[in-house]
Amino acid sequence: METQGRLSVQEIHAPNSICFGCGPANKDGLQIRSFRTEDGLEMKFNPSPKHQAFPGMINGGIIGSLMDCHGNWTAAIALMDQLGNSEPPCTVTANYSIKLRKPTPFGKELDLTGKVIELFEDRAKVQIELSADGEICAIGEGLFVAVKEGHPAFHRWN
Repeated sequence: METQGRLSVQEIHAPNSICFGCGPANKDGLQIRSFRTEDGLEMKFNPSPKHQAFPGMINGGIIGSLMDCHGNWTAAIALMDQLGNSEPPCTVTANYSIKLRKPTPFGKELDLTGKVIELFEDRAKVQIELSADGEICAIGEGLFVAVKEGHPAFHRWN
């Protein structure tokens, strides 16, 4: 996946977002960059030393943040496409679960994929996978819901 010079869905649709995981405007956050594929979204992430739980292994909370935000954007883009809109609805995490299948190594580029497995009018269930060097380290599933005006997260991407 060649991303140099391309804008991520976060940079296109939420350049002012301060979300810790996916906010382009949060210089202290993870600043994930997700890109469209035929099946959903994909991203690559290079952890820094501060993302370790102990020497050589990535912290589970960082893994959760990566998977949560990438899954959320996978849902938002799918809902936008389904509705034929030019901007995604603001979506929030209703629930997600992760199975840590093996330790996630530090010093390796992490590959994440997000794929919608159920799409409804205002929500999407997404399957997320994280791998390093072609080995699956974590799998997850989440339900992400579009919020309406009046919800505290409405307009959070603006």
